[in-house]
Amino acid sequence: MEGGRQVANFGAGPAKLPRSVLLAAQKELVDYKGLGISVLGKTLKIRNIPENYKVIFLQGGGSGQFSAVPLNLIGLKEGRHADYVVTGAWSAKAAKEAEKYAKVNIVHPKLSAYTNIPDPSTWNLNPDASYVYYCANETVHGVEFDFVPDVKGAVLVCDMSSNFLSRPVDVSKFGVIFAGAQKNVGCAGVTVVIVREDLLGFALKECPIVLDYKTQAANGSLYNTPPCYSIYIMGLVLEWIKNNGGAAAMDKLSLIKSRMIYDIIDKSNGFYVCPVEKKNRSRMNVPFRIGNIKGDEALEKKFLEKAVELNMLSLKGHRSVGGIRASLYNAVTVEDVQRLATFMRSFMQMHQS
Repeated sequence: MEGGRQVANFGAGPAKLPRSVLLAAQKELVDYKGLGISVLGKTLKIRNIPENYKVIFLQGGGSGQFSAVPLNLIGLKEGRHADYVVTGAWSAKAAKEAEKYAKVNIVHPKLSAYTNIPDPSTWNLNPDASYVYYCANETVHGVEFDFVPDVKGAVLVCDMSSNFLSRPVDVSKFGVIFAGAQKNVGCAGVTVVIVREDLLGFALKECPIVLDYKTQAANGSLYNTPPCYSIYIMGLVLEWIKNNGGAAAMDKLSLIKSRMIYDIIDKSNGFYVCPVEKKNRSRMNVPFRIGNIKGDEALEKKFLEKAVELNMLSLKGHRSVGGIRASLYNAVTVEDVQRLATFMRSFMQMHQS
């Protein structure tokens, strides 16, 4: 690892891990903290969560939770209704999956494009809904909530897969928070679920037992063999976040990094175009087109090729939307982003007509 080429990974996930974490993992794989055992025998506990919440570590990723959430919560009320806020590809997939088990109400008119968050004052919340669901950050479209929705006391469920621990969060406002680790807190393979205790025990009989929150909580996430190594890596990343100022420091850095790129886009006279409304832009994922709002394919191809030559990887936009996307998760450094910003300026000077 030492002496190898230093690349800047802007991938949306699995994403970059801090270098110190990689070095620790390399060292401890065979001998964990001098105990003579492999790290595969160790597990992890997340702290600073209210006492009336359980933290469980599951498999199946965020997509597994698209099923687990309705299977565990729709039984809270007899009508089996669920409210969904759909602001991008991932919340749309979650709502579609929930339709297998629930009567789903999209709380706002269908968006013609995922470029903004509808004003919450216009949401049509169903008072009989078992829960209200939203995705805090949409990685494909680059739309992020900078607020926690007021859902009038309803059970609030949030997919925080792509901005978990990138800013402080008041867990007590939520019934369930889940997050795949592979963006901000580790590698692929483990999903953190934080669930309020009074919501346990309502799973439908059809719920697979490995997705049953009550069963997994009662067994300390050990009902089945957990993804040990992914949990271990998460432990190292959590320690790294704590040692670097915690979620508040990650938030400050996220703002610095994202503003660096958005400033170039906004001052480019239309050479770079971000389709997302400014107030809803993501700190984590910055999507943009080159040349015009629809993108000049030749220019974008050149941009990506040159970026790879300069050791900047995974900048291609999601296949469903195209263009460019820079993902700026916790482990992406300010220096990484400065390299990208410098390249964006020089590319623009070379190709702007």
